[in-house]
Amino acid sequence: MTRKKKILTIAGGLILIAVIGTGVYFGTRKTETNNTELAYVYRVSLMNPASQVQRMAGTVEPQETWEVQKSSDREVEQILVKAGDEVKVGTALFVYNTEQTQTELEEAQLEIERLDGEMENLKTQIAQLEKEKKKAAEDEKFSYTTQIQTAQTDLKKSEYEKKAKQVEISQKQDKIANATVVSEIDGIVKSINDGSETDMYSSDSNAFITILATGDYRIKGKVNEQNLSEIQEGEKAIVRSRVDENQTWSGTFTAVNTDEAENNNNNMYYGATSTETTSSSYSFYVMLDSSDGLLLGQHVYIEKDLGEEQSGIWLDEGYIVNADSKPYVWTEDNKGKLEKRDVTLGEYNEETYQYEIQSGLEESDYIAFPQDFLEEGMKATHEESETISDEESTDDTGKMEESEEISETESEE
Repeated sequence: MTRKKKILTIAGGLILIAVIGTGVYFGTRKTETNNTELAYVYRVSLMNPASQVQRMAGTVEPQETWEVQKSSDREVEQILVKAGDEVKVGTALFVYNTEQTQTELEEAQLEIERLDGEMENLKTQIAQLEKEKKKAAEDEKFSYTTQIQTAQTDLKKSEYEKKAKQVEISQKQDKIANATVVSEIDGIVKSINDGSETDMYSSDSNAFITILATGDYRIKGKVNEQNLSEIQEGEKAIVRSRVDENQTWSGTFTAVNTDEAENNNNNMYYGATSTETTSSSYSFYVMLDSSDGLLLGQHVYIEKDLGEEQSGIWLDEGYIVNADSKPYVWTEDNKGKLEKRDVTLGEYNEETYQYEIQSGLEESDYIAFPQDFLEEGMKATHEESETISDEESTDDTGKMEESEEISETESEE
């Protein structure tokens, strides 16, 4: 979806809410309160489409993780690294004990020698039987034939056993030669699963040693099942520092991994007390254009990139009365009453159908959508706008927390 379409959709939605909400509320309220007229007003700062962008929590991860599995039938003699160590390609990680393998190799080599001797004897025996068969009487030849076939079968069996033993010897020689396991990537040792080391960044991996590749990073985030549509593969994303709002990185969303789901308890996010609800969360990644300045394990915010932001106050043209002559907007005064306020217009954005407000309004002001029944002095109400604002604020927080259990990750900062 283009920036223009995104903004038009959000702006159109706000206008529709304003028109319907104001009309319905005014009609109902007028009857119930003996003609006491009320008008909905909305905070100017909430008119900015960027304020509607959902922020999700994310964590900096390496683009590559190498997990070293330990052979279940081999004993580790020595571990040469520890969690947090930086390694290069070829750095020795650990060494297998080769004593048992060396003994088994020697036994296999002796078995080869035995089989070689056995096969030589069988060959000699077969040759002798064939000579004797030629000289034997006709009624004795069948017996010789049977003995020869038996010896040939035993010879083939010994040849097969020798080939199998040679494969076994080759494997044991490889084990001894490769007893020292080395790193295949440049990175940092994340964890060693030997029962004593702890994971640097907390992981559920069962690998013996896990190494995080150094260099380019990616951002891992989570989204719940209600908000899967928020993440579209290939869309642009902004990664924002939690410490400095102005420090950002650009990237692209990957597809949400719906094959692996984690169950979350949502009562902690939405304030439920007696009834617990659960939903599933799914992981996704942001592939960064550049990871300069990011640290492995760093917690960040993730949001959609809506394109270049417009500075200042920009108002949808529908809120402005007499835009071509003496423009004004309906605003709430300091007494909670409706008034007409003159504004000075700047540029007009033909793509977003918005006017720049050069003077007359602040972001903290409240305005109403123009309708025929509005009058100066009418009482203004924030009832709906405040409800919407609170729900959006709660929902944004909830989404963020559901995306990565923010209640836990915040404490790590």
